[in-house]
Amino acid sequence: MVKGCIIDTLLSVLAEKDTYRHQGMRKGMINTLQEMGIKDHRVLEAFYKVPRHLFLDTAFLEFAYENKAFPIGNEQTISHPYTVAFQTELLLVKPGDRILEIGTGSGFQTAILVELGAKVVTIERQKDLYRKAKIHLPKMGYRAMQLLGDGFAGSKMNGPYDSIIVTCGAPYIPKDLLGQLKPDGKMIIPVGEGEEQKMIEIINENDTYIQRELGVFSFVPMLPNVAKC
Repeated sequence: MVKGCIIDTLLSVLAEKDTYRHQGMRKGMINTLQEMGIKDHRVLEAFYKVPRHLFLDTAFLEFAYENKAFPIGNEQTISHPYTVAFQTELLLVKPGDRILEIGTGSGFQTAILVELGAKVVTIERQKDLYRKAKIHLPKMGYRAMQLLGDGFAGSKMNGPYDSIIVTCGAPYIPKDLLGQLKPDGKMIIPVGEGEEQKMIEIINENDTYIQRELGVFSFVPMLPNVAKC
């Protein structure tokens, strides 16, 4: 019954259309992102092309293009547009880059990466969110390898990766993820166990990992294993 409700909710969201009004709202969001310091025109273009309102519950449609996070179920959220844009800009995505995403969530970040031409492997630990994104992303034309699993372990068999992006607050930097970066590969990961985390950029320079702190953000916590329900 629960699974059916999830699919019904998803289909009701998909029934919403991407109208000229929504496109105008996206332009407003892009102006906000530029004012907040996002400069990469390819990232901004991807944000214009991906309809964020179709990744939200219908209750939040009127607010979809505000710089706010919203609940998506299972005590998870879709991040602020600025947070998604900030992490994405740091990746310097090139077409064909192989990227591992930890925390599929709604699939919005996945869609942005695919729009930029990346080959995405994305991992989600929540079964409901995994199933929902498994239906939602292909229906919208976004193809990625979607896995149900433990984000701390990554996906070694599908690596190594040009970049790894973690979209939840990690208590520490997982060694398994570091080991899946290509030489000169980059990981963007928020680290910290409290309500706020430090955004860390890590670059693999011949198995020496160079770190740089890039501000404070707030994410839901990164948890191990596949959730039981």
